[in-house]
Amino acid sequence: MQIIVSNSSPIPIYEQIKNTIIAQILNNELSENEPLPSIRTLASDIKISVMTIKKAYDELEKEGYIKSIQGKGTFVAPKNTNLVEENAKKEIETHLTKAILLAKHFSISESDLKDLITILWE
Repeated sequence: MQIIVSNSSPIPIYEQIKNTIIAQILNNELSENEPLPSIRTLASDIKISVMTIKKAYDELEKEGYIKSIQGKGTFVAPKNTNLVEENAKKEIETHLTKAILLAKHFSISESDLKDLITILWE
């Protein structure tokens, strides 16, 4: 597992870590039940505070991406297809929102935008 963080990014470091792990899970770079590095090991490897890693892991667990087993470690949780679908919809919504804002900026009608989506879909 490779995690790169940027101190100059406006995104908090814990969120960069969380987003990287989510991306690796969704792209099947990390597979179901695969062990993740311990909080201390990951903190040492990427030279980030243990508390920052803990916050990222806590959020990942709360969102259902990882699971912690007392005395055994932290593992990639079984894929929740609803969660994967919800994340896909969220990403699509973000892109569509940008497209709608651009269309409005260039005075492209809703009807024309819908026609364009239909054409691109096919």
